[in-house]
Order: sequence, then structure tokens, then C-alpha cells
Amino acid sequence: MNTDTPLRPYKDGHEHLEDELKLVDLLLRLRIRAQSLQNQIAPEIQTSRAVYIAPSEVEWLLDESSLPQSEGVSSTAARAEIAQLRTNIDGRIARSREERIFLGLVHLCDLFRLSAFERDAVVICLAPELRRKYDRLYAYIQDDITRKRPSVDLVLELLCETEAERWNSRRLLADSAPLMRSGLIQKMDDPHSPSGSSGLAQFLKLDPRICEFLLGNHQIDLRLAGEVELILPTEAAVLPIDGSIVAGASRFLAHHLGPENHDGLKLVLHLHGPHGVGKRELALRLAYELNCSLLCMDAELLLAKGAQSEGLLRLAFREALLQRAILFLENTDLLSQESARPFFRSLQVTIAEFGWLVFLSAHGPWTVHAGFPNCVLHSIKVPTPEVPIREAVWESILRDENVETTTWSKQLAAQYRLTPGQIRAAVEFERNQRHMESGRSSPTFEGLASACRMQSNGKLRELAAKIEPHCSWEDLVLLPHKLAHLKEICVQYRNRYKVFETWGLGKKLGRGKGLSALFTGPSGTGKTMAAEVLARDLGLDLYKVDLASVVSKYIGETEKNLSKVFSEAETSNAILFFDEADALFGKRTKLTDAHDRYANIETSYLLQKMEEYDGVVILATNLSENMDEAFTRRIRFIIEFPFPDEAHRLRIWKSHIPTEAPVGAEVDFAHLAKEFSLTGGNIRNIALNAAFMAAGDGGEISLRHILQGTKREYEKLGRKWRDKEAGTQRGAN
Repeated sequence: MNTDTPLRPYKDGHEHLEDELKLVDLLLRLRIRAQSLQNQIAPEIQTSRAVYIAPSEVEWLLDESSLPQSEGVSSTAARAEIAQLRTNIDGRIARSREERIFLGLVHLCDLFRLSAFERDAVVICLAPELRRKYDRLYAYIQDDITRKRPSVDLVLELLCETEAERWNSRRLLADSAPLMRSGLIQKMDDPHSPSGSSGLAQFLKLDPRICEFLLGNHQIDLRLAGEVELILPTEAAVLPIDGSIVAGASRFLAHHLGPENHDGLKLVLHLHGPHGVGKRELALRLAYELNCSLLCMDAELLLAKGAQSEGLLRLAFREALLQRAILFLENTDLLSQESARPFFRSLQVTIAEFGWLVFLSAHGPWTVHAGFPNCVLHSIKVPTPEVPIREAVWESILRDENVETTTWSKQLAAQYRLTPGQIRAAVEFERNQRHMESGRSSPTFEGLASACRMQSNGKLRELAAKIEPHCSWEDLVLLPHKLAHLKEICVQYRNRYKVFETWGLGKKLGRGKGLSALFTGPSGTGKTMAAEVLARDLGLDLYKVDLASVVSKYIGETEKNLSKVFSEAETSNAILFFDEADALFGKRTKLTDAHDRYANIETSYLLQKMEEYDGVVILATNLSENMDEAFTRRIRFIIEFPFPDEAHRLRIWKSHIPTEAPVGAEVDFAHLAKEFSLTGGNIRNIALNAAFMAAGDGGEISLRHILQGTKREYEKLGRKWRDKEAGTQRGAN
């Protein structure tokens, strides 16, 4: 071998592997000659075998490698030749590093910190995957035609010169050694042995994915098909996230991963926020800055794999190293569950072995008491973006929809607190719905608003009853100043961001930015209808909280239930409506026993939740005097719904019996309004019952039907029915 020739870098990984295989050939030749000499000295140790591999065949196979050979070469000369080739290979590797030429084997050794022995063991296991001649050679050395794979004993024989070196190196092939724990090499029993095999006799097999990696194939491990998604960031796109969050995360990584930081600690970055808020996009931006890909995996789906989850997790982390990717584990909220403890322990161990930077994505903040050994764990909140960012997202998405983007974007951004992902889903839903129903090419504002409500959190349905608002401002029969008061609520809701953020008034309020209103008045005076009108005008869902499912006799349960209601309402873009609210928000009492004490605690807790809530809450009560003063002091709007007078009752009668309904000529709404002192709810029931009676009779709605319905309503109210005048007496029979 000419040592005067200047060393040149390898052209690629294949050329490098060719040299490594030449080194294996030299090691095999040295071992075979030693074995041949041993056979000559002690022929009795040779095993009688039915199938024979002739020495001449072995010599021919080794000569195929085109290495210079000499029959009289001594063991010392052979070892010198091996050392010279190793020096040559190492020199060319160094030159390749300088030229930034990727060599798969070198990169593998760097990733897993493999020693020279471990590297050579990998090459010995790789050889049969590349050339079939090694099957025959390994079988010959192991004195058994069926043992075509390298064993623990064979690797030690080829790579160790002394017995002490063999014993010392054996630990590198133990089950707990890095080669085995990382899955680069796998151990297998001898299938032809009646008792299997163990220890030195066990076969060693290179992992198929590692073989493909060394050959330059960078496709994801087939065992992870359908389990992971590899994303290559192509550019540093503008993120729909507050710029301070992005900049802060970048500074954090730069500090811990910079060249001046030598603490060797691994990083776990916990990103938490609502679904679709941009946690993955933030991780992609950070990966782009680090010149890495992102390997995404779902912890929830992984846990569903049961016993396979740990193996798949280790494969995913190893694949991330091979792909120069950062693992992004989604849906990690479940790590706090008791049932996920074994999985969490596996995650701790796997990060310790394979991790350097890991992203954990979750909905809520980090609640797991344990951390990750030798890791820096940091949690970053990614909240739903404020109005300007939402407006930019809307404008970007609607730009190709042939609509007036600026006006719609401003209205939708201010009206619906959605994440960027929810905004995209809403537009897609509206588009699909539009094509299915009408085939129109352009969206409508009402369609987009409806799609926005569809994207809101649906879990509130489990805690409250959704009311479909059908009433409009024309249906409300109230004094003008009462209507104006209600419309002020809509104005305040639509201008929240301008007042609190743009004008800065929100800086003076630590909490209490939500809109709260108290509707008081007798039953049936229009409190629920007013809530429907507000929900319809603002384009929000209306949820009536079921008090029976919230209030509990058990201590602490009421607070827990209320916490769930308010928590889900935060992401539901809904109005919370508490009817008969005095049952929940009643006056705090003097302490006479433990029950009073806990009742007051509940009241104080509700005060706190009311102030923290950022949405619209409407409380309705028939008995305003029962309301706690602490509540009424904190409520933004208090609107009284009085018992309707005669003029208002006339309007209510006319509004509940539409013009298209057949009404008898004898029906005098003015007379009914004068004679019957009823609320709007009572009049609605009477009109509905009269209409059904008339439909059953096959005729028109007559005075008789209305009076019969009125009588039934009086009976419900526990009021005494009496004939009002001769005209009504004739009709009430």
C-alpha cells in the first residue's frame, strides 16, 4: 500500500464502506490463517461435519477483494497491513469531514458515540447484508455451514488480540450496552440449536433501518409507518403568534444550545395552548432556525398501542436522530394521568438516551410533578392570539374568496375568539357547506359566522343546554330606554379590544373585563327572550346553565362544576345564561353552622370566576332582593324587566299571533290586553294553546279558543278564574 500518495476525501459513503469491508477481509484472513495453523497443530479439534467448505474456496473468496496477498505473510505483517489500512481510512475520514462530505457510518458513530470496537462490530454485521460471500466465510470460521451470521464470539475473535481484551470488550455486546439498547444491533438465538443459544453463541444482526441508513436511504423506518410525520421546514414563515413568544423561545434555545454552553443538559420545551393555536408552527420555526426537521408523533395514539408503545417511542427518538429532526410529541396532557405513568417513565429514559431537544405539545400547563433527569424543562404558553393577529389570519385566508376582506376580517376577528387553526377550519367548513347546499362561489358573512360557532368548543353541551336564538329586536316588547340599555351590551362587546387594548383601559383592570348583566323581573317578562336577542345580534351561541347539574350538596363539588362551566365557556364563544340565578348567587349568610360557612365559600368562589371570565354572562332572577350585594356591585349591567302594562300587553298579543294565522273577527286584542293582566310568557302560552285548539276544531282561532287557553293559564298560575264581562262569558263556555 503506497503511503506516499496524498490522502483524498471519500467521494461518498459507499466508497468509505468499501474500505471498511476491505478491513473486515483482512481480519477474516488473519483469523482463518490462525485457525488453519491451529488445525495443523491439533487436527483432533476439528469437528466432523457432513457439509464441507474447502480452504481453496475460502482463499478464492478472499482473493476476490483484490487485496495484495502473499502466501508467506506473517501474522505480524498482516496486523501491520490492517493498521495501515485503518490509518488510511481514518485519514480520509478526516479529509471528508473537512470537505463536509456525508459518510453514513461516521455520522452513525457520532450520533451514538460509538467506540472503534462498536464501529467495527457494526461493519462486521453489515457485511452479510451487502455481499453473500460473508455468509460462507462466517460459516467457515464458525465451523458450521448453518452459522452464516456473525456471533458474539466471532466479533470478539476478529477484533480482539488477547484474552483479556476479549473479556473486556464482551461488555460492549451485552444486552445493556449502547449497541443493543439503541437497537443498532439485535441478538438472535440459533434456530438450528435444540436448546437455542446464549452468550457467545448468539447471533448478531444489524437492524434493517440502520442498514438502509448506512447505504444512504433516508426513508422513515417502516415500523413507524402511520405513526409519525416528518416535516421539513422550507422557510421561516410569518407565525400567527405573538412575536414576543417566538423571540423568547429562540433566545432560550440559543442560550442553552450555543457554543458557550457546555453543561450538556438536554432540553424539553413544553408548548401549551388551545387546539390550533400554532404550537406545531412555533416548533417548526424553531426547527428551521436550528436547520432541523420536525418528527411529529401523537402520544395519545401511541399509548393506545399498549405494550408496543415503548418500542415505538424508542424507534421514533432514534429516527429523529437519524433524520436530524426534533421530536414533537403531541397530546401530552395525558402524561399527568395515573394510567400513563409507565409511559412517562419510558419517556424519561428515552429522552435521557436519545434526546437532545424535545417538544411536548399540550392543551393545558405542565401538571406532572416529576420532570426529566439531566434535562432543562421549560413551559411556554401559546395563547389564542389577540384581535390584530386574528384579523391578519382572516384576511390572509379570505383573500382568495372574492369578498370584502378588510371589513369581514375585522368583524370576525373581534366577534369570535378562535385560534388560527379554527379559523382555517371554519373557512373550509363554510366552503364545503356552501358547495353542498347552493353551489355559490363566494361565502356569506352569515355562513362564516355560523362556521365559527361550529368550531367553538362543543364540550359545553355536556354542562349546559344550548338555546337556539330565534327572537330579534322586533320581538322584544320593552320601554325604549330598556332596549337602549340592552343594545349598549352589544356595543360594548364589539368594541372590547379597542377600549381595553388600543385605548389602554384594560391595563387598569387586573380582571373583570368580561360583560356581565343581571336581568330582574317576574317570570315571563322577557328575560330569556332578551338573552336570545343578544346572542342572535352578536352571532354567539347561548347556553343555559342547568342548575341541577351544577349545585351539589357535597362540599367542593359546586365549585368544581362551576369551574368546568367557565373553563369550557372560555373557548366556546358563547353567552352563559344562569336562570333563577339567586339559587347560585344568593346573599351570603351569617355563620351558624358548617353548611353556612361552605355556602359562603361557594359564593366567594363564584365572585372570583365571574371577575376572571372574559366572555358574556347573563344572570336572570325573579327575586332581585335575594341577590348578594357583592354580585350586583360587580355586574356591569342591571336591567329590570317590569310587568307589562296594557299598551305593552297589546303589542305582545299581536306579536304572538302572526298575520298569516286565521283569527276570528270577534277577537279584540285591545280588550284582551285590558282585561287580562298577564306577562309575555303567559300570553305566548295562551296563543299557542288557542292555535292548537283551533287547528283541532278545523277552523280559525276564535275568542272561545283564546279564553279557554287563558283559563288553562290561570289554573297553572293558581289564580281564580272569573268571567270578565258578558262578552267574554259567552265565549268561555
